[in-house]
Amino acid sequence: MDRVYISLFELQTKLKAGIEGIFPSRVWIRAEISALKVRSAGHCYMELSQSDESGLLARAQAVIWSSKYRIIAPYFESVTGMSLGEGMAVMAEVSVSYSQLYGLSLVVNDIDPSYSLGEKERIRLMTIGRLEQEGLMDMQKGLSLPSLPYCLAVISAPDAAGYRDFMKHLHENAYGFVYHTELFPALMQGAECPSSVIAALDAVMDSGKEFDAVLILRGGGGKTDLSCYDDYGLSACVAQFPLPVMTAIGHDQDSHVVDMVAWKSLKTPTALADEIIGMYLDEDAFLLSFASRLKMAFMYKINMMSGKLDLLESRIRSADPREILKRGYLLGVGADGVVVKKAASVHEGDRMSVMFNDGTVGCVVDKVELKG
Repeated sequence: MDRVYISLFELQTKLKAGIEGIFPSRVWIRAEISALKVRSAGHCYMELSQSDESGLLARAQAVIWSSKYRIIAPYFESVTGMSLGEGMAVMAEVSVSYSQLYGLSLVVNDIDPSYSLGEKERIRLMTIGRLEQEGLMDMQKGLSLPSLPYCLAVISAPDAAGYRDFMKHLHENAYGFVYHTELFPALMQGAECPSSVIAALDAVMDSGKEFDAVLILRGGGGKTDLSCYDDYGLSACVAQFPLPVMTAIGHDQDSHVVDMVAWKSLKTPTALADEIIGMYLDEDAFLLSFASRLKMAFMYKINMMSGKLDLLESRIRSADPREILKRGYLLGVGADGVVVKKAASVHEGDRMSVMFNDGTVGCVVDKVELKG
């Protein structure tokens, strides 16, 4: 039996005409970048999607041709401070294209960076509000850091320039201070960053080692997507961590939420190294000051004791019979060799000696006269 049919190509051609006829001109759409890949030729291929609480609602393939991508990408980054990447909400101007061979796709002609910037800030403010409502914003501030933090858990990417700078700056310090650091590797940017850093924090606790603090380091390289550090899950984990967490994300923009909930935040990894070295310098200065004060106290005591000894020596010297004799006085000594202190103890006929400064005279008591 003969059937009425059309070829696949004819079907696809009719679909192409129909779909592209519905959207003959460019249209602005809101979507999320769920996948992104830049090919060697310079074309950027993306998967755009839309979701709600129930799950995925829509998905479409999109492309930014290299001639457009060379303009769109750097401009977007200059405005937002972040690169186009997975998980980002965008407002894109697209042309609807249907290919008989590849099906439906969207050709991106422009992206509005102000929308992504506003969406990023909206999410950031929502995260801050939630953390404040749950009483988590200042939990880390209640922890205490040892005055000389020695054992440090470092969360960073092993090949990150910021991590290398930190290690060199800390361990090769000019003062010879010694520290123990242990790396817990993690992804420090992109959509997988929050879960990776949380896993590293869990590894710190599971290590069974007693660390004084945890350091989250990034730094180095060009501007990349740092919105992962506004993630609620990561921020809440840092806020509730039982050890002081110090961050050095390595950016000059406003602080991210993870910075806000951390025990302390520094701009760069080398600045964080300087902060730790500074703690040792402060303690060293305190000890030197204490030693100086102690030395001064000892010197004061010694001077006081020396003065008392001088006074005592002077008194002893002034009481020395030889000093008395030098001043022209005489000293009477009985036959028993004891100094005669009272006339009543001497009787007529007793023998005694009278001591002068230049010699002794022996004599016999001829007469004793008492007062009264």
